Amino acid sequence: MPIHIAGVCAGNGDGLVPALPCRQASSYSPAMSQLIYKIVPKSLWREAEAAGVFTGAPVDIADGFIHFSTASQARETATKHFAGQDNLLIAAIDGDRLGPALRYEPSRGGALFPHLYGPLPLENVVWVKPLPLGADGLHVFPKLEQE
Repeated sequence: MPIHIAGVCAGNGDGLVPALPCRQASSYSPAMSQLIYKIVPKSLWREAEAAGVFTGAPVDIADGFIHFSTASQARETATKHFAGQDNLLIAAIDGDRLGPALRYEPSRGGALFPHLYGPLPLENVVWVKPLPLGADGLHVFPKLEQE
C-alpha cells in the first residue's frame, strides 16, 4: 500500500509502484465500498495471474492509478474505452479489502469512479468472466452486483 508523504504517494517498496503525485480531492470512503469492476484484455490478465498481482493496463500506469468502474458505470466504460474489442475479461473486485489505496474520485461528468493507488493483489478478486461482443457489436455483460 502506498505511503502518503507531503502530497506524494511513495511506492510500496517492491519496485512495482513508483512514487506518484497523490490526488488531494478525495479520500477512502468505506461507506462507498462495494464490488468494483475492471475491464481488461485477456492477455494482460493472464500476465497478472502469472505474477499474482495486477499492476495495471498501460492507461492505468500512465495515469498513476488503476481505473475501475462501479456496476452502474461498467457498460459506459466498455462503450467509451473498449468499443468493438473482443478477448476482454471483466473482473469483480472486493473494494472493501483494498483499504485507503482505493479512492472514489470525480471523472466523467463529475461521477465518482474508484481508483486504486497501488497494485491489485489478486486475492481481492471475487470472480473473472469473459466479456464477449454480441451480434450488435456491444459487450455482453454478466450480471453485476448492485445493478
